[in-house]
Amino acid sequence: MIYFRLSLKALAITVAAAVVVGAVLLAGRPQPIESTVLGAAWECTQTAFILTSCAPRAQQATPAVETSPKEALRPTRG
Repeated sequence: MIYFRLSLKALAITVAAAVVVGAVLLAGRPQPIESTVLGAAWECTQTAFILTSCAPRAQQATPAVETSPKEALRPTRG
């Protein structure tokens, strides 16, 4: 087997690169923010402190026809 021994400098560079990548990924994820201008009907997110996007909030769907529990658990034959 061939073993490669990392020097202390290479190990330090690798750890520093991993820390930088982690910081970039952490700062780049979207964060929810409140927009008082648009009101409560809108949901806004900000990515990397630069890009802000807003979309209407999803409303809960109301069922067109309600079923009673007896109809939902109707026994089957056969």
